[in-house]
Amino acid sequence: MNPESNKKEYSVDQFIAKLEKAVEIICSRVINRAEVVEQALCALLTSEHLLLQSRTGVGKSLLTEQIFSMFQGANLFRVQASKEQQPDTYFGGLDIELLKTGKIFHNTEGSLVESEFGFIDEIFDANDFTLRALLSLLNERRLIRGVQHVPAKVHTVIAATNYLRVSEVTEAILDRFLYKAIILPDKEPYLQYKIAKQYIKHSGNPIESNQKIQFNELQYMSTIVRGTNKERTITIEPKILYFANLVIRHYEFLKNRAIREANRGKSSNEIEDYYISPRTQAKSIDLLRAIAMLHGRTSVAFEDVFKLYFIFCTVGLSEEVALFLKSYNSVYASLSTGQGFMQLDALLEFDSLIQSLNENPALMHQPLSTFIDTPLTRSLVEWFKEKFTNQDETIQNNRRALEGFIKNFVPATDEIRELRNTLDHELQVVLTKVTH
Repeated sequence: MNPESNKKEYSVDQFIAKLEKAVEIICSRVINRAEVVEQALCALLTSEHLLLQSRTGVGKSLLTEQIFSMFQGANLFRVQASKEQQPDTYFGGLDIELLKTGKIFHNTEGSLVESEFGFIDEIFDANDFTLRALLSLLNERRLIRGVQHVPAKVHTVIAATNYLRVSEVTEAILDRFLYKAIILPDKEPYLQYKIAKQYIKHSGNPIESNQKIQFNELQYMSTIVRGTNKERTITIEPKILYFANLVIRHYEFLKNRAIREANRGKSSNEIEDYYISPRTQAKSIDLLRAIAMLHGRTSVAFEDVFKLYFIFCTVGLSEEVALFLKSYNSVYASLSTGQGFMQLDALLEFDSLIQSLNENPALMHQPLSTFIDTPLTRSLVEWFKEKFTNQDETIQNNRRALEGFIKNFVPATDEIRELRNTLDHELQVVLTKVTH
C-alpha cells in the first residue's frame, strides 16, 4: 500500500505516542540498551540499516527481534549467514529452466527482496561472493542479478556480527550500514539481576505487544523524515544546517588527528584516514529530521545536531562519542561568542540573495529594496537603505551595495571569516554573469 494514499489517517503525535510505548516495552525486555534502541528507531525512520557488533550471548538477536516485533504488516526475513550459502539464500531459489539457458533468475517469493524488514545474523560469516551480491539490494533497494532487475521492498535491515572481517567487499558492506553499534556485556550485578529476571519470565523470547504499530504508518512517517512528503515537512533553519556541517567537519579533523597520533612513527601511506563521504553527510539531514520527530517537533533544534553521532560514531565506543561531543561544544561555543550565530544568519541570507540574482539576472535592474524576497534580517535591509539610497544607474548601485556589504563585514570567528570569503568569491562569479 502506498503510504501517501491514506495520509489523513496518520497523526505524528499519535505515532510518537505509540513509538514511546514501544520503546518502553523494548527497554523493559532488553535491559540497559536505551541508546541502541533510539539509534535503531532512527534507522527505521530514515529507512536505513543498522549493524550490531558484540561478543556472543549479549542479546543482539533478542534486541533485533523485539524491535521488529513492535510492527505489524511487514514481512521479516531472518537468516543465519554461513560461508556455504549462495545468493539464492537471500534472493530466492533459481529458476532451473532459465538457468539451463544461461540466465540467472530468482523466485523472490519469501526472500529478502519481498520483505520489508531483514535480520542477518553473523553477516560476516557469509562469503564475499554473497556479500557482493547484497550490495545493490541494501543500497539501491533493487535486486540486480543477471537479467533480473527488480525493485525490492526492503525498508530496514539489522545485521549482527561477533567480529569484523576486513576485505574490499566487507568495507563496501559496512558502508551500506549507516548506523553501527557495539554492544558491550553487562557485568554490573544489579543489571545482571534484572536480565536474569527477564529471562526467567520470558525464556529468552521477545514480548508480544497488543498495541503494534502498522508498518504503513512507519513508512508514511519515513517520507516526512526523508523529505519526500509533499504536504508535511520538518524544517531546518539554514544556520542549523550550516552549524551541523561545521560540527561534522570538526569531528572529521579531530578523528584524523587522533588516528595520526595513535600511529606516530608510521608513514602517511600506512595510515588510513577517517573519511566522511558526501553521501553520508547528506543523509545526516534525514537523521536530524528523525530526531526532531522523536521529540515531537516540526523543526530541527541545535541540540539535535549532537545526535548525529548515531551515524558518525559507533554507538558504544565512548571515546568516539566524546570526540563528537567535543566537536559540537567547540563549534557551538565559537559561534556563541561575538554574535557569531547572528552573523551566520546574515551571511546565509546574503547567500540566498546571491542565488536569487544568479537565477534571475534581470533583478539587477531593480533597486535592491524592491526584490529582496528572502528573509533578510532587518539590519541587513537597513544597511542597504542607509548606505545606498541613490537609485540612479541601478545595476552599478546594486553592485556597489553588494560588494560593500561583504567588504565591510567584520567576522566574529574563523568559521564566519571562511564563509564570508567564500561568499565574496560567489558574489564576484554571479556579478560577472549578470553584468555582462
